[in-house]
Amino acid sequence: MEYVKKQIEEIDKKIEEAQKLLADPTLADLVQEEIKGLRQQKEDLESVGAIEETEIAANSVIVEIRAAAGGNEAGLFASDLYRMYHRYSTGKGWKVEQLSVNEGGIGNIKEVVFRTTGPGVYEKLKHESGAHRVQRVPATESSGRVHTSTATVAVLPEITDREFHLNPSELKIDTYHASGHGGQNVQKVETAVRVTHVPTGITATCQSERSQFQNKERALSILRSRLYEAKKEAEKMGYDLTRKLQIGTGERSEKIRTYNFPQDRITDHRIGKSWHHIEEILDGNLEPIVGKLQSQLLSPTGNQQ
Repeated sequence: MEYVKKQIEEIDKKIEEAQKLLADPTLADLVQEEIKGLRQQKEDLESVGAIEETEIAANSVIVEIRAAAGGNEAGLFASDLYRMYHRYSTGKGWKVEQLSVNEGGIGNIKEVVFRTTGPGVYEKLKHESGAHRVQRVPATESSGRVHTSTATVAVLPEITDREFHLNPSELKIDTYHASGHGGQNVQKVETAVRVTHVPTGITATCQSERSQFQNKERALSILRSRLYEAKKEAEKMGYDLTRKLQIGTGERSEKIRTYNFPQDRITDHRIGKSWHHIEEILDGNLEPIVGKLQSQLLSPTGNQQ
């Protein structure tokens, strides 16, 4: 938020300097165009700042979990994380809605996207974004060798259309048959929806509802949150959005936590704190970790108090 304020202050100074040149008739047209562009930049930044101020009280988030390095074991770990967040959320009385899932086998999830709604949900879950690493002996490992696998988690505040408007002319919407495990068609009609933001290539899909309209609305909600997050990070790093997507960002892939089964220990690397009883935590008893992170971290980027 402080970064956005500084940018706005710099733009105000540029506008003030440009207005002094309006007295020169040979430059007036060019200066007017420059001022118009600067005012648009200021308006965009003020919009981002307004959203950031309300994020801390956000009562609806979109959570994305993806299997990363480690093959099938990573997919099983992604499934474990989904179960953990689902049970933690329902235990808090929050509503959980699965928006899309890509399964790789029995108990194996390649990617799952879900919405969690409830009082203060963003404040509770925002520090979960990052790479989670598991160290354990897979059930299929006969020699007892410990494998290391990873899954990534992203927690995005759900953004309304009023807060971040999607231009319909920049969207490509495709429909297809919803599929279940093994690829079989769930519906005989094309109810699943994929929405692509053409300028950036960012996509979102939803197939959880029976109605194409409902799936479209949910896919748009996912896309809006993803675009907002990407735009916010791009502006923080000083890049335009397209450039940011080309160079990527290491924030979400930063290793934040390790789940070590042989030692029955979970370690959060941002605060150097460890907990035992892994199975209990994966069953949804996440509050000790969430509470400690809330008290020691200011933001999901890892700034400590």
